[in-house]
Amino acid sequence: MYELIKRGGDIIFSIIAFVLCIPLLVCISIIIKITSKGKVLYKQERMGKNGRKFTLYKFRTMIQNADTLKMLSSLQLEEYKCNYKIENDPRITKFGNILRKRNLDELPQLYNILKGDLSFVGPRPILEDELEKYGENKSELLKIRPGLTGYWQVNREKAKNYEERMQMELFYVQNYNIKLDLQILLKTIKYI
Repeated sequence: MYELIKRGGDIIFSIIAFVLCIPLLVCISIIIKITSKGKVLYKQERMGKNGRKFTLYKFRTMIQNADTLKMLSSLQLEEYKCNYKIENDPRITKFGNILRKRNLDELPQLYNILKGDLSFVGPRPILEDELEKYGENKSELLKIRPGLTGYWQVNREKAKNYEERMQMELFYVQNYNIKLDLQILLKTIKYI
């Protein structure tokens, strides 16, 4: 029953949010196109429910061809390999930085929610090679649909490293319910 309610809510609220955000989506797209070379959307393959791969959509916040990682120093490459994030990433554009601070780069994921790749709340959608870090817990992580927001995202200041981040994601997978989802959504709105 929970899955049915959650999926129904995802469909309804993603349609409403998408319609309400159309002017914002258009403005962001125009600014990205004017301020930097490259496509407006960034696409990346991620792991979904039951290990199904899907294309995740975001507004592009980095320079063109940033995935090659050629601009990064050896320390930054090491940081990326450990955390799949870089604190002061030199590849991020000025406007991309604004989008990331407000989490507006993730608005195109409303389409992923509508398609059923994502839910509004769930564990972070991860890369295939990132899945290996979960070891024997990887099948547990993939039991449910990943989310646009989640337990780790609203508690990230408590995670000192990637290991703690994984524990937070697994905590959600083991304890998800409507009440927890609503708490995460409210914290996300407050955070944004």
